[in-house]
Amino acid sequence: MRFVLLPGQRHDTIGVAPLIQELHFGALLADKAFDVDWLRAELDHRGTIAVIPPKADRIRQIVYDKDIYHWRHLVENYFAKIKEFQGIATRYDKTDISYAANLNLAATIIAMRLLSTGSHRITISCRPETGSFGDWG
Repeated sequence: MRFVLLPGQRHDTIGVAPLIQELHFGALLADKAFDVDWLRAELDHRGTIAVIPPKADRIRQIVYDKDIYHWRHLVENYFAKIKEFQGIATRYDKTDISYAANLNLAATIIAMRLLSTGSHRITISCRPETGSFGDWG
């Protein structure tokens, strides 16, 4: 799991560059807040598919795959699970290191719960050479 702690008043897009640095992936699924030109240019340069709906005020609307975008709910579900831990949801820890440690602990507990119930991991991958998506997990 990778994450970057940002001040509450900063926009999330400033955390994207360090998160995707030296990380290889076939597609990025994000909400409208991430519809920024520099990110789209970076993804295009990498040969990565941007599955980001355009903002309403964009002059030239950009087409995105709505079927693939629906998979974003898995990320939202994960954030909802993380927020079940009150200390994480309220940012109770006084230091970034303590918060990061508790976030990793919460992620581990969630993973152990999934493994103990026999749930299987769903992996959605993109094959860049064909641009096709599928379940190859």
